[in-house]
Amino acid sequence: MPNRVCSVLARLAVLSAFVNTVSATGCGRGGLRASTGGESGTGGVGDAGTRATVPAGVFAPTGSMTVARGGHTATLLSNRKTLIAGGSPGFGAVRSAELYDPVAGIFAATGNMTTERAAHASALLSSGKVLVAGGMNLASAELYDPVSGTFSPTGSLTQGERAGPTATLLGNNKVLIAGGFAISQEPMPVLMYEELYDPVAGTFSPTGSLAVKRYGHTATLLADGRVLVAGGIGAGARVASAELYDPASGTFTTTGSMTVPRSEHTATLLPGGAVLIAGGRGDSGSVASAEQYDAASGTFTTTGSLTVPRFAHTATLLPSGTVLIAGGASADLVATASAELYDQASRTFSPTNSMAVARSAHTATLLPSGTVLVAGGASAPNVATASAELYE
Repeated sequence: MPNRVCSVLARLAVLSAFVNTVSATGCGRGGLRASTGGESGTGGVGDAGTRATVPAGVFAPTGSMTVARGGHTATLLSNRKTLIAGGSPGFGAVRSAELYDPVAGIFAATGNMTTERAAHASALLSSGKVLVAGGMNLASAELYDPVSGTFSPTGSLTQGERAGPTATLLGNNKVLIAGGFAISQEPMPVLMYEELYDPVAGTFSPTGSLAVKRYGHTATLLADGRVLVAGGIGAGARVASAELYDPASGTFTTTGSMTVPRSEHTATLLPGGAVLIAGGRGDSGSVASAEQYDAASGTFTTTGSLTVPRFAHTATLLPSGTVLIAGGASADLVATASAELYDQASRTFSPTNSMAVARSAHTATLLPSGTVLVAGGASAPNVATASAELYE
C-alpha cells in the first residue's frame, strides 16, 4: 500500500492536513516542530471584554512513559490509574500499553493490545473495562480488563476500518462511535457511518447517520444525555455545522452552526451545561477564536479568543470550573509548550505557566487529586516524546 512509510504522527496530529500532505507518490510535510513561545496564525488574538485574573498553576515533571508515543489514548480507570494505549513513536504504530500510578508518580507496562493501533478511540465502560476501537487500517476492537491487566478481542466495527473516530459513553451504557476515515482509501479519506457498541452483547450495530460525514470533529455528551457533534472535515472541506444525537430515537438532527468552520479543535462541557469550542484549524491555518454552545437555544455565540492560535491541543475542565488549554500546534506544524486558562464568568482566556516540553497530539487527563496528567505527543519532526508532566 502506498505511503506506508509516511509519518503517522503527521497524520494523527494534523488530521485536517491528511488530504493535502499525503499523495500517492510520497510524503508531504514532515511532522511537528517544537516551540516554547506563542505563534501567530489566522484568527488572531481578541478579547470579549477585560480578561479576568485567574490563579495560574504550574507544570511539574513526573515519571516518563515506558514508550514514546503520540496519537494514543488515555483513560482514567476506577482504580485511579490512567491507561495509556497504542499510538505512534513517529512511524508506524505500537500495541503496547501502560499504567500511570498517581501515588508513585510512575508509568509501568501492562498487557499489550491484540494489535498495533494509532488514531483509535477509547471509552471507559460502566463495568470498569475500557473499550478500544478502530485505528489506522483497523475495524477490530478490544477490551482492557483492569483486574487482569489484559486486553481481549470483542466484536468488530460493522462499517470496516475507521481511523480518527470519536467514542462517547451514553447514559444507556452503550458507546456511540461517530465519524472517522478509512486510510486505505488514499489519497481521499472515506467518511464513515455511525454505530453503537453494546457492552452486554459485545457487538457493534449501525445507528442513525450524521447528515454531514466528518472527521477531525468533536463529540460531547450533554447534560440531557444527547451528544453534540461539531465541526471537522466533510467532503474535503472544513465545516461549521453541528448535529445532536438522541440515544432514545437513535437519530441525528441538525442544530445551530458554529461561527467558524474548524477541525482539530476541542469541546468541553462547562458547569451549567454550555460547551466551550476552542481553537482548531481553519482553511487558512490555526485559529484563536472560541465559542460557546447553548443546548437550550441550540446556538453558538463567540467568546474571548485564545492567547495563542492552536490545534491538536487539549482542553481539561478543572475542579475550579476553569478550563486548561495546553499545547497544540500552529499553522506551520510548530508544537507549542504554552498553556492558558478559560474563565467562564468573564468568557476570556489568560496565559498560565508553560509546559516543560512543547507537544501536540498528546493527552491530558484530570486525576482524582485535581491535577492534570499531560503525557506524550509529538515534540519534533516525526518524533514522539515519552515525557509527562502534571499541572497543579
